[in-house]
Amino acid sequence: MATTDDNTTAAATVTKPPKKTNLLDPHSIKHVLDETVNEIVLARGYKEDNTMSNIRLFLGTIIIAVALVAQFYPKKFPENKDFLICCIGLYPFFRSVIIYTKEKDAILFTYPLPGSFKSTGLVVSSKLPRFSDMYTLSVASADPKSASAKKPAELTKSVTQWFTSEGVLVEGRFKKDVEALINKYSGESKKKK
Repeated sequence: MATTDDNTTAAATVTKPPKKTNLLDPHSIKHVLDETVNEIVLARGYKEDNTMSNIRLFLGTIIIAVALVAQFYPKKFPENKDFLICCIGLYPFFRSVIIYTKEKDAILFTYPLPGSFKSTGLVVSSKLPRFSDMYTLSVASADPKSASAKKPAELTKSVTQWFTSEGVLVEGRFKKDVEALINKYSGESKKKK
């Protein structure tokens, strides 16, 4: 029978399979990079803030309710014309609220680090424009109006810097760049570890 220490050691030696993507699919590339950024930021001790996602889900539920009411309204078409026009108008309104919320290109919202009284949470955003290999990652304050908000930090590099020709992510190199960006935002020096 193995002891707990043996199990812990065995679990620690299990390596994750490398992250592989189709280099001809920019959405796949962005997805792999975004997921890796999330892992790196959360591994640094930040906790994910799901408030914006929950608000979007709530607004989506309202949109579905409006559509269901419009579909199953007891009156037939000519009689319920005004009601249908109202429902059709509400749909783009709620949809635009969802699109133009604070989220935009954000891939991660976080709370401030536990025990930190002088910082805000992070908003991590990314962009990979169509027909481009330039991936832009930015880190900003979750509350830009806060007195402790810092100047946003941004990194733009070609995705070819982080992938092999087979489409495997070179996680060490990417992690180094992401951590350097977070350190740049938070004002930490590279030697402070």
